[in-house]
Amino acid sequence: MDPLFIVALLVLGACTGFAAGLLGIGGGMIMVPFLTMLFTWQRLPPELVVHAAIATSMASILFTSISSVRAHHKRGAVRWEIVARFAPGLVIGGLLAGGAVFSTLKTGWLALVFAVFVGYSAVQMLLDKKPKPSRQMPGTLGTSAAGTGIGFLSGLVGAGGGFVSVPFMTWCNVPLHNAVATSAALGFPIALANTAGYIWSGMQHPSGQPGMLGYVYWPGLIVLIVSSVLLAPVGAHTAHKLPVRSLKRIFAYLLMLLAAYMLYKAVTALTEA
Repeated sequence: MDPLFIVALLVLGACTGFAAGLLGIGGGMIMVPFLTMLFTWQRLPPELVVHAAIATSMASILFTSISSVRAHHKRGAVRWEIVARFAPGLVIGGLLAGGAVFSTLKTGWLALVFAVFVGYSAVQMLLDKKPKPSRQMPGTLGTSAAGTGIGFLSGLVGAGGGFVSVPFMTWCNVPLHNAVATSAALGFPIALANTAGYIWSGMQHPSGQPGMLGYVYWPGLIVLIVSSVLLAPVGAHTAHKLPVRSLKRIFAYLLMLLAAYMLYKAVTALTEA
């Protein structure tokens, strides 16, 4: 790999690892747009760029989620009973997205799905609507059903699910710091199911590109992991020092910027098709 490309991946891994701990988003919401830029710069085939960015981002969440959740768990912030109810649905949704739907979508449509859902999440956070005081998390069946949707959407955009799970949990009156910590824990089953799906579906459509394991670009993945795992606990520590309102605004504005970039990529790809 180009040394400058390696440095860029290390910086990206550090930033996304910090964000994973700070916001409980697994880092994928930041990583996918920037990996799209870097893979374009490295001249990956245009039809493969967004697929590789999403799959590689998701694979990195396997490692950043573990590092992030350990730091949150030490503070007693992870709601493990919620994680247990979400998990079955997350795995089902992830396998459906990564193994069945992902490879059938064109680059432009994948970028558009990413932009729409990230933009929606940002607006919801900025509106800061207060949930009814009586609203609580649904039971096991309802939470697992919500998990299926979250796992599926996460698989299409290469993120750990925090862009949906954090707003969903706060809507159900889970305190934001607990929602962020719990979302970090949800990232692992989402990443595991989707990464398995990306590798399997990518092998059914071999690209002939060196370094590709299915849709995952594994040399880049290794570099990303090195820095992201180191910075995730730092982000988790910072999350518990920031006021809730500041945390929400950071989350929302960041998502809006990334949604705008991916919308640009979607329009470009679809108009060229």
